[in-house]
Amino acid sequence: MERRPGVPRLLREINDRAALELLLDTGPMTRGQIGDLTGLSKVTASQTLARLEERGLVEVVGAQAGGRGPNAALYSVIPSSAYVAGLEVGPELISTAVADIHGRTVAEVTVDPGGHDDPVAAVHGAIVKACRSAKVSLAKLRGVVIGTPGVVDPRSGDVRFSFDLPGWHEGIHEALAGDLRREVTIENDVNLAAIAEHVDGAAKGVDDFVLMWASRGLGMAVMLGGKLHRGRSGSAGEIGYLPVPGVPLPENIHTTPGRLPSLAGGLQSLVSAEAVAELAKSYGLEAESAAECVEVAVAAVSHGEPMLDEIANRLALGVAAVCVILDPGLVVLAGEVGHAGGSALTSRVEEAVARICPVRPQVVTTAVAHKNPVLRGAVLAALDQAREELLAP
Repeated sequence: MERRPGVPRLLREINDRAALELLLDTGPMTRGQIGDLTGLSKVTASQTLARLEERGLVEVVGAQAGGRGPNAALYSVIPSSAYVAGLEVGPELISTAVADIHGRTVAEVTVDPGGHDDPVAAVHGAIVKACRSAKVSLAKLRGVVIGTPGVVDPRSGDVRFSFDLPGWHEGIHEALAGDLRREVTIENDVNLAAIAEHVDGAAKGVDDFVLMWASRGLGMAVMLGGKLHRGRSGSAGEIGYLPVPGVPLPENIHTTPGRLPSLAGGLQSLVSAEAVAELAKSYGLEAESAAECVEVAVAAVSHGEPMLDEIANRLALGVAAVCVILDPGLVVLAGEVGHAGGSALTSRVEEAVARICPVRPQVVTTAVAHKNPVLRGAVLAALDQAREELLAP
């Protein structure tokens, strides 16, 4: 680590970072409040704010009344000082959100990538359209985070085992960064959903939890000590491949692009959207989607209970396997199946886990207000990057 002496320039950098970080986290504050919370003297706080104003990062947004003297000026970080883009990429749609440095979404668009065989062109077009909608220059983006299904290689940054996105081959990460002329992060979509859950969802303020995503496929994100646990190869949380008794093992997972191989085996074959729809049919509770099947079962009360019990027992196999190893304390059910089941499903999963292992975690339904938690997580992750860049000297 670089060692730097405590020269005046370094001290100014430390003070600037402390004040800017405080304003980003807390919102508008007076010079006196900034001084009190950072330990800076009034003179030093004034000098710090002057430097940040000169850099175009903060501005006076009002005044705070209440004192005997003149009203104190309220300072805030200028929203347009930086913007970020978060994306969720799927086989049929690309959703993009542009947000200012405070995290306020200024534009959100969804495009069909069908006209682009090249992922770089598809992503570029989606970001350009979102920036135009937001009236923000592409050059103002300080962070770009893309959520995709699959395993992200921590060394190359490329996505692997993304069977829904066969065009996302090795080298896409580097190609995207070159095309957009800025650093780009590709992240597993379920990991991003967990970030959203941790910031403003059911896991807010909880540093150790797991999020199980039950939708077309099955995934899991692991948050330990307030940080995502990705594993050595980026494969932590690939719970769909978990071997379970009485179910064939996934096979030939490297040779079936365009198809989810574990639909033929592993835990995912029991709780995927396809499996839930088939289960509903067997109980005479058919609907157009897996989520609607679960909603019908919940609404059917006693008639739907056997189906909900079966789904809960299947999900409990994965939850129990993780809990006896990590003992996270909190499990969040998300994705279309988890969201549709609500408390009727979470209570059953909690009971089923308690029956088969010594650990009884609290199981809750996702509480992220945004309609697309993956997109919300991508924006939040991009904000972390942008704020770190702004805080840099």
